[in-house]
Amino acid sequence: MAVNPEYVGRTYPPGPAYLVGREKIREFAMAIGDLNPACHDVAAAHALGYPDLVAPPTFPVVMAMKAATAAVKDPGLGLDYTRVVHGEQRFAYSRPVVAGDELVVTVTIEAVRTMAGNDMVTTRGDVTTVAGEHVVSATTLLISRGVEDDS
Repeated sequence: MAVNPEYVGRTYPPGPAYLVGREKIREFAMAIGDLNPACHDVAAAHALGYPDLVAPPTFPVVMAMKAATAAVKDPGLGLDYTRVVHGEQRFAYSRPVVAGDELVVTVTIEAVRTMAGNDMVTTRGDVTTVAGEHVVSATTLLISRGVEDDS
């Protein structure tokens, strides 16, 4: 089944707020090999002018991918998630994510297309504080690999 292009522009409301914790930042930084002291040591973050630990730039993927589940698993979209590979990721920041932030993500389907038998869906997750301050937008390209024709 091809992805439904009528879903372009559809927005999914935010789910529960995500409270960014110090240990989550430290764990994520260690997992990706980010040794920046501002990600591990509160005093180092304060010395750089931040109120608390600073999350690595790719940290919002944790929230954005979870929030995108509503979109990519929407049966009307028609995306075969069993065949999905992650094609691209980019972030556009207003400010860094820091420990103590309470964030929500609103997901919008930005583009739907088929190329060379593969379905492609681009989503944008707008990450804001619960008070509405924009923090970062995470844009993701998901590719659902086409089924090979064995005939």
